[in-house]
Amino acid sequence: MSVLLEFAMFPTDKGESVSDYVSRIILFIDNSGVKYQLTPMGTIIETETFDEALSIIKGAYETLENDCNRIYSSLKFDIRKNQDDRMVKKMQSIEKKIFNK
Repeated sequence: MSVLLEFAMFPTDKGESVSDYVSRIILFIDNSGVKYQLTPMGTIIETETFDEALSIIKGAYETLENDCNRIYSSLKFDIRKNQDDRMVKKMQSIEKKIFNK
């Protein structure tokens, strides 16, 4: 199974720039070993199970909870059985259709 999760998480009580806090979340994700891609508007991860994806969300929250009073997060899931490496394969499929015509 492939669970793609696109999410954003950041504190809303720390001023205009929150990159120091987002960086802590990205370091947590990097240390977790899951595949991920940072984007300007959020982060995409790929896990093998739904529980593993939720564990990443919980851990991301826990990296902020001690010194943030208000945390915002948005999540989008794309779950597909009998597939893997979709973070790469989905992009390759589109690029093939665009550039190999």
